[in-house]
Amino acid sequence: MRQIEKVSVLSNAPRCEDSDNVYFVQVDAAKCEQCGECEGRCATGAIQPRNGDEGPRTVIDPAACINCGQCLVNCPYGAIYEGVSFVNEIFAALKNPDTVVVSMPAPAVRYGLGEPFGYPIGTYVGGKMFAALRKLGFDYIWDNQMTADVTILEEGTELIHRLTGKIKKPLPQFTSCCPGWIKFAESFYPELIPHLSSCKSPIGMLGPLSKTYGAEVTGVEAKRIFSVSIMPCIAKKYEALRPEMADSGFRDIDATITTRELAYMIKKAGIDFNSLPEEEPDFDLGASTGAATIFGNSGGVMEAALRYAYEVVSGEKLTVPDITAVRSHKGVKEATVKIPSFGELKVCVVSGLDNAVPILEAVKSGKSPYHFIEVMTCPGGCVNGGGQPLFPDVRAGSLFKSIVARMNRRFAMRKTA
Repeated sequence: MRQIEKVSVLSNAPRCEDSDNVYFVQVDAAKCEQCGECEGRCATGAIQPRNGDEGPRTVIDPAACINCGQCLVNCPYGAIYEGVSFVNEIFAALKNPDTVVVSMPAPAVRYGLGEPFGYPIGTYVGGKMFAALRKLGFDYIWDNQMTADVTILEEGTELIHRLTGKIKKPLPQFTSCCPGWIKFAESFYPELIPHLSSCKSPIGMLGPLSKTYGAEVTGVEAKRIFSVSIMPCIAKKYEALRPEMADSGFRDIDATITTRELAYMIKKAGIDFNSLPEEEPDFDLGASTGAATIFGNSGGVMEAALRYAYEVVSGEKLTVPDITAVRSHKGVKEATVKIPSFGELKVCVVSGLDNAVPILEAVKSGKSPYHFIEVMTCPGGCVNGGGQPLFPDVRAGSLFKSIVARMNRRFAMRKTA
């Protein structure tokens, strides 16, 4: 069984104008054993010794940190913690009769949430997750998988328009779902920003929809809606606080919690998770396809976008929707997809930012052969995000079993066509 760490709660959640100065993750110097594992996991050099070449590690500057949390989930001594939590604010909102609280869970959460309750690694517990959210008191469950599908429609269309010259933006096009990757690109490769898809992430779309279309279909004033993003990712807390995330006229996302924090809230509320029935999200902003489900794995966004692009460009129906050539769990995966009426589409899937640098340098120098590139910050994708439950053997100081278990979980992801 995986652990739920003690939730670190700020009494005052940060404001959007403060987000670039917030330590979303930090090191407890008293627990740090100076092993350097966190440095090895950091793609930006944000974690370094406090005193020159030795001593406990620290996040030197929040501007350098992409908030991915890979240092946290891989620290053998439990020395790294989250600096921001909205748990108290959410519990308060749930108790407020004048507030309508909406939950928006990501695809990967339902594959990690069962682990703190004794389920095998990678078990799908979506139905129980929806039931638990209702038990906690959420008024509506609007599934982030719904806007994962919307992302594919938008991102796939944008790719087609770049390929055909309908919009004058450069190729290759990069995916824009992962907030750690986006902050990395903005900070270290700003010249490549025109290559990023203009699409928001799925939660970046569902947030404003909750306070516009959601408010319309429920008859609830947008100002009364408190939207809660539930993510496998610490960087999503940063994303939600970005100043531009207010397209609805209000803050699109009022609070963000991780899978770990949702498990904590369920246990804190005394809910018997294992005995819960299987339930469904609310339909208006809850229906989704299998393309949304595979977003949680590295290569999933690429596969879903290619399915859409293939059928739109060729006018032909894919008889077998699985495009296995782009499925990847580590490193760099290249593929060429033949599309009738277009020809060969060259794509690349990058898992882990260390692997992205050579690809980015090639794009920067104009030597990239690709049309479309997916980048995921966390190795294996969102299922291994920095907000997922923690392995007990990591906290005991052994990394090997953790790595094996992670690999097993990646392959345990439900394959949905």
